[in-house]
Amino acid sequence: MHIFTPNHVSLVSACYPPSSVLLSAGPEYRPNAQELSRLTYYATNRPGKIHKLGAELEKHCKNECTKALAGNARARASLLITLAILRALAVECRRDISLLSPSLLSCLKITLNLISSDLEISARAASVLTAWCTYTNGHDIGVDAGMTQNYLVVLGLFAKLSTTEIKSVDYELRNRTRLVGLAAITGVVTSEALYFSSTQFKSQVSKIIRALLFHILHPDPKTLDECTFAIKDNTPSVYMAEFRTRPPDQRRAASIHVHVDGESGPSSADILTASLRAFSFLLQHSNAAQIGLLLQAAFETMDDQQLWTRADQCRWFSRKACEWTQYQYRYAVPSRLVERLLETQDSPLSTDQQRTLTKMLTTVFTSPIPLVNLSTSDIVSNLITMVLRTVSVNPDDQLLPLLVESISSLGTHVYYSDQIQDLASELITRLVTIEANGLPFLDRDDYNKRRSQAIRCLLAGLSGLIQAADALRKEDHENTSEPLILLNSRTSSPISPSPQRKRVSGEIWYETLNLLCDPDYAVRSDYAHTLVTYLRQELAKHGTSGSSTKRSRKSMEENSPIQTNINISLCGDHSTRSLHATHAYLFMLATTSTFGSPADHSPSPAHSLNGDLASVGVSSMTPSGDPSGPSIEVEVQASRPSSSRRSAGTITRSRKASNTQRLLECTPRKVSSASLASLSDHALILHVLTTIHEELPMRGLLTGVPMLLSLDAASQIKNESDLSARQRAHAVREVLARVWLVIGRVWECADLIKLAKNALASSQGSTIIPQVAAFSPGVLRPPAEQVMFPPVTEPQMVAEWSHVNAEEALSGQQKRPSTTPSNGLIHTDP
Repeated sequence: MHIFTPNHVSLVSACYPPSSVLLSAGPEYRPNAQELSRLTYYATNRPGKIHKLGAELEKHCKNECTKALAGNARARASLLITLAILRALAVECRRDISLLSPSLLSCLKITLNLISSDLEISARAASVLTAWCTYTNGHDIGVDAGMTQNYLVVLGLFAKLSTTEIKSVDYELRNRTRLVGLAAITGVVTSEALYFSSTQFKSQVSKIIRALLFHILHPDPKTLDECTFAIKDNTPSVYMAEFRTRPPDQRRAASIHVHVDGESGPSSADILTASLRAFSFLLQHSNAAQIGLLLQAAFETMDDQQLWTRADQCRWFSRKACEWTQYQYRYAVPSRLVERLLETQDSPLSTDQQRTLTKMLTTVFTSPIPLVNLSTSDIVSNLITMVLRTVSVNPDDQLLPLLVESISSLGTHVYYSDQIQDLASELITRLVTIEANGLPFLDRDDYNKRRSQAIRCLLAGLSGLIQAADALRKEDHENTSEPLILLNSRTSSPISPSPQRKRVSGEIWYETLNLLCDPDYAVRSDYAHTLVTYLRQELAKHGTSGSSTKRSRKSMEENSPIQTNINISLCGDHSTRSLHATHAYLFMLATTSTFGSPADHSPSPAHSLNGDLASVGVSSMTPSGDPSGPSIEVEVQASRPSSSRRSAGTITRSRKASNTQRLLECTPRKVSSASLASLSDHALILHVLTTIHEELPMRGLLTGVPMLLSLDAASQIKNESDLSARQRAHAVREVLARVWLVIGRVWECADLIKLAKNALASSQGSTIIPQVAAFSPGVLRPPAEQVMFPPVTEPQMVAEWSHVNAEEALSGQQKRPSTTPSNGLIHTDP
């Protein structure tokens, strides 16, 4: 060597074996150990010379790559040694790695651009990149433009290598090549180079996700679960070492090997396992903003690779994305899914992407993975917006049942006491708005269909939400003896552990009762079933601790003090006032001659400033000057301010009083041929009343008997020649007989049971009330078909049978000690 050769050049050159023995240096192709030690010692003690060493190695790399590309075997061997020297310098000069970074990345770029098809060279280059990723702090990424560009090019080349398709039947070679690329990607996802620069994270993660999803979203979910279980084992992989999460000075860089003697080549399962390991590392190290960018990159990849049709794999992806993300950042996954769904709402027809996104969202909410910091109110508001937008485009879209299921799944996890009440308030607010004002649909021909479908979708979501929350409460009660302590969302302080959540208040539910008299039977049917779900699972059962629907006399006497329930009925809590209003609307449904038109609905009057509730009560009384019998009366009562904190979504109720008054003014006192209630409507009335008396015996009795008396009086028609009116009156009487039978069984009143059974037996099989169709909360079913009254032309077509005399039924019920109030609340007028 020339006497004037610079020292750093001499040190680098001395690391290479003589040219004559380069080929015999294989298969390891390592630099001279002693000379390499001198080189690294020199670089460690003189950091200012590192950039000169890097420039010299870069020259070697360019020259060797050019010759190796032409088939020069010695140049190829020399290139492998150059890469080994670069790795050694990266490991030993870890404290000054930033000084070596530009030259190191430039060498990798040159090597991979020219001869990336050589698997051994690619593996040596991957080892160099992994060593650099292990020790770099990432501060130069985004600052040094040239180095950043080289780094992104190198990352893209390794990502391309991990998805390479080799035109050969040698699948082992293809898998080895892919595994080398995945090893380099794994080094990047465990490095600060990826996470430090917020501006460069997206450009990096888009390349990484594209490579990983190529492998993850093609196998079936069962295979994915098996490989996921495999990565839980901390045993180092045969093909790559585990990466250490230690301070930079204590880290050990992984070494990438092409082949281990005596071992068979990697299988497809090994490729998938490596991809899943890298994906889990990526999620575990990302914060909320980075998770959002990661998911955005994933969505773009699914678009490009047309992966939205693989719904099962996408659902698996969303579930694991939540599971592997840090606990405090998991909320970013469903939030980004909803944002992406809203970005697609302008599509004229639902797409595979929309359907798959909705399924992914439902999977996240129904999984056992806990989520914190999630704004459930924003989620449900956005989903409702998506529902209404979809209905406005196509009321029969296949996306609607999926959106309903997703809304319902929000009740699976309860994170604060008012969560379900707040979500129900949001749904009810939209229901009231649509019911009162409609939706601005341009196509008037389909206006009624679109309006009804929108209401039915929200009702299905509301019932499913309640059902999911109640199922969760029962599961928690069965699985633990100690109730879960929830946090108040506004104070972040522990609240009373019992009950776990607040039930949906009757004040909130009161706004929806108008739907019992909706012009569309499909809406009336779905609402009645939703009301039954609410009565069974949400309406507070004062004085009861069990869940049985039928209470024995002993349990009622022990657990439900009569005087307490009477005071509730007289003074009125929100549940009792809601029951009063329910009975009033049921009476109107049975007798009204007009349901109105959706187009006639107008906004209700403004609510009072203090938000008091206007309740509707039904009383059995005989007004002076009218000896015809019981009548129905509306009582507007202002409720006392609630002592508990009002939910953010609580709606004021006073505007409903005027609507109810208007409907009652159109309601006749007698059933007539003009009554619009069908046989199906009478079945719904019976279904709701049965639920009230089975689930809420005392309050059902105190609030319901006056309505039963009024309905009995309304069925007493004088014009026997009006066959249609007689037909409808008989349907009302059948409903009453069956309700009295339910009351008798609940209260174990033998006289009342006998009276009701005799009345039903006298019909001689001519009962006409149809069975109620099966209903699954949270499922958007097809519109229910209405069963109308058959036309009657001859008197004999209307069978005669003795109905239950209301006065006798009431007298028989009063004979029971447990149902005889001392204050005479229920009485028979002399």
